[in-house]
Amino acid sequence: MNPKYPVYIVSKNRAKEGTTRKAFDKLGVPYKIVIEKFDYENYKKEVGEDKLLILPQKYLDDYNPYDSLGNKKSKGPGAARNFCWDHSINNGHKRHWVFDDNVSAFYRLNRNRRLPVADGTIFRVMEIFCDRYKNIAQAGPNYLSYAPDRDGNLPPFLLNWRVYSMLLINNSIPYRWRGRYNEDTDLSLRALKDGWCTIQFNAFLGDKATTQTMKGGNTEDFYAKDGTWNKSKMLCVMHPDVCEMWKAYGRWHHKVNYKPYKKNKLIFKDGIKLESRVNNYKMKLIRV
Repeated sequence: MNPKYPVYIVSKNRAKEGTTRKAFDKLGVPYKIVIEKFDYENYKKEVGEDKLLILPQKYLDDYNPYDSLGNKKSKGPGAARNFCWDHSINNGHKRHWVFDDNVSAFYRLNRNRRLPVADGTIFRVMEIFCDRYKNIAQAGPNYLSYAPDRDGNLPPFLLNWRVYSMLLINNSIPYRWRGRYNEDTDLSLRALKDGWCTIQFNAFLGDKATTQTMKGGNTEDFYAKDGTWNKSKMLCVMHPDVCEMWKAYGRWHHKVNYKPYKKNKLIFKDGIKLESRVNNYKMKLIRV
């Protein structure tokens, strides 16, 4: 199977380096790459114009970076993500997927093993799960690095946690992306504070490159010059009630307290009846 909802990749300065599109090509998952106008010719040579959407300048002009720097530096990927949101609504969809451009592969965590997948079924399964409920604002797979092989203690999903980099978004939630940095966590927190639920799947994983390890994107715009202080500090300004700064591994990070949102409970849509049997959606384990 493939996803029911549209799949967008937000990309900048990574016409050759971007890995998410290559992963989707291997899986046969259809997608669109959202780029800025200056990048068009480079991406056209690599992927063809049929897979490209050019970000309208209006989204960059109207984007709220949540600081006083304005256009003095890149506003990050939030403007392009807002365009994806509107584009999906205009095409009649109730949800949409939006991915960073540095995910190299996708996996299913099954019986304590991280197993690479060969098609788009995992995305359809996550959609089916979310469509059972009235109040899931966003969901997505966890990072591969956060789900070790043979750990044995991971639940299939975490309820009311942050969702990063690979997101299935409910188009009806009353928000849009904002902030020059950490817009993923900000969106999750705004939804949680209003009583929505979020789902971070451990059953399905994406192998995303670590921050600052791939050329292009935010690496050159932000981290190569500023490090991670501004990134972490902005989130603490946005959400001082649940966020604090800390330093580890030689750089600054933010730490978020998600305990206040444990009270947010999933609500089934009317008429939903769960099956008593295990449904693997025709996924089979194949020796390669």
